[in-house]
Amino acid sequence: MSEQSNEKLSDPHIRELFERKNFAFLSSLMKDGSPHVTPTWVDIENGNILINTALGRIKQTNISRDPRVALSIIDQNNQYEMVTIRGKVIDQITGDAAEKHIDKLARKYIDMDKFPRRLKGERRVILKIKPEKIFHMK
Repeated sequence: MSEQSNEKLSDPHIRELFERKNFAFLSSLMKDGSPHVTPTWVDIENGNILINTALGRIKQTNISRDPRVALSIIDQNNQYEMVTIRGKVIDQITGDAAEKHIDKLARKYIDMDKFPRRLKGERRVILKIKPEKIFHMK
């Protein structure tokens, strides 16, 4: 069964995919228009998708130039259930909120209170994605 619509992320099956330890694959556009895809940790909040990265990384640079993104996520326990989303990054949140958010994701994905892979001088940023098209297959 599949559905394509602008439905909000309130569907419990869709929300569950984002709330569990499933990785998302985020696609952004390079300067020349070619796609760049990154596997990443993901979060969901108030109908938006949240991705945490570091300032200056390729995806963050791409999104600063062109906010259009696509992402996909599959259920690690049932690879035939998946969601794809097209949307736009509507905000980039830095500072204490972004630093706390990466620690929240570390607790979710690797059961650690602090994100262990911080680089010296690295500044975190939350990419807040507003979905425009959602496709769910289960």
